[in-house]
Amino acid sequence: MQILRQRRGMNRTVLAGLIGMSPSWVKRVENGQLQTPGLEMILRIAEALRVRDLSDLTGYLAGHTSLFTGPGHPRLAAVQDAVNAYPLTTRQEAPPAEHLRARLARAWSARHSAPNHRDVVGQLLPDLIRDAQLAVRQADTAVDRRTAQAALAEVYSLSQFFLAYQPDPSLLWRVAERGMVAAQESEDPHAIGVAAWLAAEAHRDSGPGHYDAADTVTMETLEYLRPLAPDASDDVRAITGALTVAAGYTAARRGDTGTAWRHWDTAREMADRLPADYYHPVTSFSRAIMGAHAVTVAVELHAGGESVRQAARAEAEVIPSRPRRARHRIEQARGYQLDGQPDVALATLAQAYEAAPETIRYNGYARRIVLEETEAASPDRRRRASDLAVRIGVLAA
Repeated sequence: MQILRQRRGMNRTVLAGLIGMSPSWVKRVENGQLQTPGLEMILRIAEALRVRDLSDLTGYLAGHTSLFTGPGHPRLAAVQDAVNAYPLTTRQEAPPAEHLRARLARAWSARHSAPNHRDVVGQLLPDLIRDAQLAVRQADTAVDRRTAQAALAEVYSLSQFFLAYQPDPSLLWRVAERGMVAAQESEDPHAIGVAAWLAAEAHRDSGPGHYDAADTVTMETLEYLRPLAPDASDDVRAITGALTVAAGYTAARRGDTGTAWRHWDTAREMADRLPADYYHPVTSFSRAIMGAHAVTVAVELHAGGESVRQAARAEAEVIPSRPRRARHRIEQARGYQLDGQPDVALATLAQAYEAAPETIRYNGYARRIVLEETEAASPDRRRRASDLAVRIGVLAA
């Protein structure tokens, strides 16, 4: 635990706050003065330290348990091949820009509407990646090239949703960096905002050592976008709001309550200025999503009571995107778990599974809660947790 904590650049006080214990307790565990904690606490420590395999923390190599990286999706290899390919000698002609945009729109629609959204997107991505790359290479004018770069950046954005929680983090980072470069080359404010939002997500999910990088990309992009807001499209104003929420998430991860809620308040004001039925096609930013964002801010602050209060106010049914609705259910479950309501947490995760099985299957937080409850004292809760664990692939049938 001490080695992993120090690798994260985290002192004992920070780790203690994240797991709800005292710094002296952390010190005694690290010095071997206390017995090995129970499974619930081990999983809590693993979450705080962003341990990807439980054996890295426990030293028990015979039983690998992946926590934050889900099992590789069956279509991962095809997407890897498409990202890694450099078809310099192909004679294939790039599709027209309008055709590529229409395919991208259908792909985003499928991602939001299909319960097996990773499977659908994974099937579409290889051809989209290849054709978007060809469109950039074969552009005849500067304007055409910028248009093609914007489309390529969007394809890379879609790729990042597929690659999240997959067992190839280096591929995710390559795609994130290529997406940012393509967006900058496009000079399109919306493309730049989306690429920055995804880069900030990747940095924040990489642990405390990357929080500064997440803040840097978020704040610099907001500084670029905010002056454009008065005359900008709804999409540009929405990505500005989504980036503001992202800043709040990072502040919450740091435990900075005031800053986290201040960013949320600012983002809510931005959402209120959007049309009532507007829904951003990439980030889901909208009026409807602000309740879900409030739940996540409270959860990231490890405020169990506030998480439950926000969960009671936030309606999942108003979120049109199935994977985003499932993610909201997972965040609600995290809140109920923090508040000592494991039965409600399990029931909420079951609702997440109904909304989008592939979202919960590849979400590390959901897997942690389910795995923890398979060891619960209550036989009924153990049974329900075990049933759900089998469905999401944590346990074998």
